[in-house]
Amino acid sequence: MNKVQLVVFDIAGTTVLDGGNVAIAFSQAMKEHGYTIDVEEVNPLMGYKKPVAIRMLLEKYEKDPSKITDKLIIDIHERFVVLMISYYKTGQGVEPLPGVDKVFSYLREKGVKIGLDTGFSKDIAQAILDRLGWQKEGKVNYVVASDEVPSGRPAPFMIQKMMGEAGISDPRQVVKIGDTEVDINEGLNAGCLFSIGVTTGAFTREELEKYHPTHIIDHMEELIPILESVN
Repeated sequence: MNKVQLVVFDIAGTTVLDGGNVAIAFSQAMKEHGYTIDVEEVNPLMGYKKPVAIRMLLEKYEKDPSKITDKLIIDIHERFVVLMISYYKTGQGVEPLPGVDKVFSYLREKGVKIGLDTGFSKDIAQAILDRLGWQKEGKVNYVVASDEVPSGRPAPFMIQKMMGEAGISDPRQVVKIGDTEVDINEGLNAGCLFSIGVTTGAFTREELEKYHPTHIIDHMEELIPILESVN
């Protein structure tokens, strides 16, 4: 495989099973600070950098703008991080989604680099990687979290950071795949060859279609023929 040199995957809901735990933790952190927000309200924001998502919800639910302070956002996010790290270290159901290991093996055999990016902060991402052993076992080449770049998704900075580390200058040698609106727009904004939506996470096929991904898949192994088509 010469054309595609790097595939960038989202984590929760794309490569790692998300049984709703991320949205639940997010909702709980908001509730502990006085904001009762249904999980259904949280799901559409799952791909965003988490402090950005917190601000978006506060701007919707807090009637007094003067109360929406940086400190409040930091406090809510810090509680979310604690809940998420605890879950990813000890909770049940932290496992790769079906087909992910097979696709990773396929990409390694073809010499294609594997990247992960996420709306999580680095500490949460690291807890996931430690639990699954993906870095230790050399299954992934690059991991970039939203707090390592100027702006998270849908900005293209996480993809561009990985491209720089991989020595790739042409975004048409990169494929992005994720389960949310901002995953798709991240790939489109980066100019990737494909920006693929997957229905294993927060968004349904119908919801993903609104954002015009190049493809929508229901199972990770469907990625293989898409990549084969450009060889």
